[in-house]
Amino acid sequence: MFKKIIKGCRKRHRKSQKELYEMYYAYGMSITLRYADTRNEAAAILNDSFMKVYDNIKEYNLNRPFKPWFRRILINTAINHYHKTKKEKERPVVDLQENSISEDESIISGITYREMIEMVQLLSPVYRTIFNLYVIEGYTHKEIARKLHIAEGTSKSNLFKAKQNLRSILEKKLTLPNYNARK
Repeated sequence: MFKKIIKGCRKRHRKSQKELYEMYYAYGMSITLRYADTRNEAAAILNDSFMKVYDNIKEYNLNRPFKPWFRRILINTAINHYHKTKKEKERPVVDLQENSISEDESIISGITYREMIEMVQLLSPVYRTIFNLYVIEGYTHKEIARKLHIAEGTSKSNLFKAKQNLRSILEKKLTLPNYNARK
């Protein structure tokens, strides 16, 4: 069935393209949401990614898993989107002070995936992109520096600051009355 869909996409059959889109929409959104400020922006990155998939589907090897190939396209499209929009999105980075939550405290278990995504989306575009590439995708600082055209030390510094900001955001979330009332 999957091979039939891919073969249809290679022939530019709209029905096959729609089937592939529906099959991988949720997976793609789960990745693009981590890089975007809003759900609409994530959807735009996802749609651009699917256009790249359709344009390059002949390059895809049917004997290999589709998800890793698609994931690479999603991430590269998100990085390209970051480069295109970084100047218009630049906003002052608020340096948040170190909070009172120690690193070894386990506080994440009460937070949903959606809440984590919302917190990551509160980071500046630079911090969010580096955090995702390093923590989620497993890129090295050297690879991140090359992809984003920054120094390796800048990648390390921004990751450190992203983690500090996330800790602060998390601490604020945990002290909100609505959140604590749910527990």
